[in-house]
Amino acid sequence: MASPLIANNAYQSAAQLARQIGQNEPASPATEVDFGQMVADAVGSVVESGRVADQKAIGMVEGKTDVVDVVTAIAETEVALETMVSVRDRVISAYEEIMRMPI
Repeated sequence: MASPLIANNAYQSAAQLARQIGQNEPASPATEVDFGQMVADAVGSVVESGRVADQKAIGMVEGKTDVVDVVTAIAETEVALETMVSVRDRVISAYEEIMRMPI
């Protein structure tokens, strides 16, 4: 069962990606949005968030990072991952719905 927080995070991430696309490219009928690139960017963002959390954890072991920073980084990574899973579930659901449509 998806919590409202996960759904809200998914919506916010999708809205942010849409704003980034709108800012980077001028609006014109010939402009196409590459869905694959959007997904790759989102996955890259989640991976980078995980790397930051790992670096913070290593810094904590070495005594260079505060525990609060590590917990915050891990929480941010968890939210990013939950958002990605929520978006994936919605894409799969949409695909299944399209496949059920009569031709």
